[in-house]
Amino acid sequence: MLITTNALVLSKIKYKDSDLIVTCYTQQLGVLSFFLRGVLKSKKGNTKTAYFQLLSQLQLVIVYKKTKTLHTIKDAKLAHIYTSLHSHVIKSAVVMFLSEVLTHTLKEEEENQALYSYIENALLWLDSQSEYSNFHLLFLLKLTKYLGFYPDETNIEYPFFNLSEGKFETIASSKYSISDNNLILLKRLLGTKFDAISSVTINSKERQAFLKMLLLYFELHLGSFKTPKSLQVFNQVFN
Repeated sequence: MLITTNALVLSKIKYKDSDLIVTCYTQQLGVLSFFLRGVLKSKKGNTKTAYFQLLSQLQLVIVYKKTKTLHTIKDAKLAHIYTSLHSHVIKSAVVMFLSEVLTHTLKEEEENQALYSYIENALLWLDSQSEYSNFHLLFLLKLTKYLGFYPDETNIEYPFFNLSEGKFETIASSKYSISDNNLILLKRLLGTKFDAISSVTINSKERQAFLKMLLLYFELHLGSFKTPKSLQVFNQVFN
């Protein structure tokens, strides 16, 4: 059947000399993979190849068959045209890192309008900003709300946060209980919107430490989650 849907590009892999396998998070059907035959060798294909940059926002017309693992794209066009996300060196590093996180995180082949809208709007916000040093931290923290393990803010005044339980506590009940600068930053970010993220001032070491903690939080709550391979490069470029 033919379906028209918006989509976010999560990953792409070159196959043989002229083909691509592209995985997208679609607004209507969740995560789908597509086989783009000959897209790298034809002039028409070269134009469309540019559409499939990481986290590009597309409108696709797809040939969907539920029994298949690789689907066909009948037509593709940009749903939003970024002004800086793919041309700015640091923003490109953020895009590379977040696309890998989302690839390891988004697995379901089902519609989730709230999650799709969150990612779509967050990327548009990043594209338009000049101050975004903590964007990725807040993005990942807010993402947990849609994945089902957002920190329980009940008893937020308690002096420990248990990463494995996702809640604040009075004593350190496990090796995953935190109480250091990461706890202070967590409490600040829980009450912060993207428009106020520039008011959160931390240094590069604190930023890396909090990101490491967040990735552990994802790993504890998502059995299939893996630390992104791009993390080391991301930290070097970003800091």
